[in-house]
Amino acid sequence: DVGSQKERVVTEEEWLQKWEMGNIGFHKEEGHPLLQKYLDVLLNGRSGLRIFFPLCGKAVEMKWLADMGHSVVGVEISEQAVKEFFSEHSLPYCEEPVPEISGAKMFQSTSGNISLYCCSIYDLSSSIVGKFDGVWDRGALVAVNPRDRQRYASLMINLVEKNSSYLLVTVSYDPNKHKGPPFYVPESEIQSLFG
Repeated sequence: DVGSQKERVVTEEEWLQKWEMGNIGFHKEEGHPLLQKYLDVLLNGRSGLRIFFPLCGKAVEMKWLADMGHSVVGVEISEQAVKEFFSEHSLPYCEEPVPEISGAKMFQSTSGNISLYCCSIYDLSSSIVGKFDGVWDRGALVAVNPRDRQRYASLMINLVEKNSSYLLVTVSYDPNKHKGPPFYVPESEIQSLFG
């Protein structure tokens, strides 16, 4: 039972305001211990992977994986978050418009191994960003409005290669006691979304 969360909607403006106000308790300065614990599952003995970070914020794991030789692509609605990522890691970058998406920008490290798209995740497609060998979904599915989960899952399935690895972190709690985000996503729903 997802309680009262089913109809909850968090707008793009609310997410942007969280970044502007510094209300980003979801950001982890040290990186997430579960990625370190399950890194071998994500990489599956492979090197030079394309790894996708949906709703990436300024996740420190992006630089960590890029430093290991992987190519990292993220998407984030907040330009402030994207710029803070590059600034906090002292990474030079260039910025260019994304012709296929009105108003979108792509920020790419000058080394070329980190590309962050500043736009709605729903504006992306595999024709724009390609396909991925791995996904680190640390806070995206639980941040997506419950009514948009099917749309989100369909996009993610479309963005991954057949032999990809998908690491997903969710939270478990009584959804009647917290309005979200993060939203409660029961395991049964994960199964129906992703198979």
